[in-house]
Amino acid sequence: MEKDYTINIPVKIKPAHNSVKTLFWKYDMKIALTIVILIFSVINSQAQIKKEIFEFGFEGVVLNGVLNMPENNNPKGIVLIIHGSGRTNAVAQEWHKDVRETFVNAGYATYMWDKMGCGKSGGKFDYNQTVQSSASEAIAAINTLKKKRVKGSDKIGLWGISRAGWINPLVINQYKDIKFWISASGVDDKESFNYLFEENLRINGHSEKKIRLLLSELKESVRLTHSGASFEEYMEATKNLRKNKFLRRFNNNSETTKKGFYDFQETFMKQKLDKETGLIVYVENFDKTLSNIKIPVLALFGEKDKHVDWKKTKSLYKRTLGKNTDLTIKTFPDCNHNMYKAKTGGFYEFQDDKLPWNRCDGFLRSMSDWLKKLDKQ
Repeated sequence: MEKDYTINIPVKIKPAHNSVKTLFWKYDMKIALTIVILIFSVINSQAQIKKEIFEFGFEGVVLNGVLNMPENNNPKGIVLIIHGSGRTNAVAQEWHKDVRETFVNAGYATYMWDKMGCGKSGGKFDYNQTVQSSASEAIAAINTLKKKRVKGSDKIGLWGISRAGWINPLVINQYKDIKFWISASGVDDKESFNYLFEENLRINGHSEKKIRLLLSELKESVRLTHSGASFEEYMEATKNLRKNKFLRRFNNNSETTKKGFYDFQETFMKQKLDKETGLIVYVENFDKTLSNIKIPVLALFGEKDKHVDWKKTKSLYKRTLGKNTDLTIKTFPDCNHNMYKAKTGGFYEFQDDKLPWNRCDGFLRSMSDWLKKLDKQ
């Protein structure tokens, strides 16, 4: 399931809405779609929480959100819920309900809103909104909560999943009064489609030789597109890649057109790529951004995350956050990217195997226990 966390590579897919808007795969849409599907099914917690609609302005439009309060209306603080990639309908469809109830039961309020052009938020949704812009959006929400003196706004914490692993460190670096950060399925310093593709090829039974061939073509497709190569060169270099069943399913069996290739290439050539890996870099000097953080951090990872290389992110967090913060890391053996119990963590596992949407054992409890410990410090 940003570019910004949106990863564009030259393969056509149908986005998370009803019409084909682009001829190239936008990774954030796919991850976001999976996250959305999973979030819709979260109905386990029965706690009753008070809620009210709360709006704030950003870049000239009004964004619509929901503020949840504990029943005593005297929260210890407010936890901002920062989304992953793609469209949202979070307020109307009660996204992250069990997560929010966990925080409310721990004595905290929560605030969550819909992105521009989504739900009842104004403006136009932009798939390519940068993570820097998303961080500014979160800061605008914080400033409004404080300006209106909403109870609990004197102690703001952040929770986020996936793409939010880039947004929240930027918020913390720019807004110096964030009290804590809870990261679920956090990202490392580069985009991770290569990892997702490789892991799902392996789950689907491809030989290591075939995997190496497909990954080689994937890397070459990015290099050619970014360097200004022709459509014909791209097509010649991706013969096996474009025939791969997993990728074709991912792309709804759509084909890349010449016009689509050149339209995409014009935008893609402006992206910054890592010279060694060829992967897109969304936050430059990300190591430094993380190293600057000095507040308590709880990092949660599913060991069957086949979307993001959790081991790489875990190592990055230890190397950076571990130097200056009270860093707590917890991993869950049977957890996938979306923090649900999984057998393989494969991208289509829940759809194909009809698995129940059960949270990983201890995921919600780990957050409430960590907050209780934090409150005592």
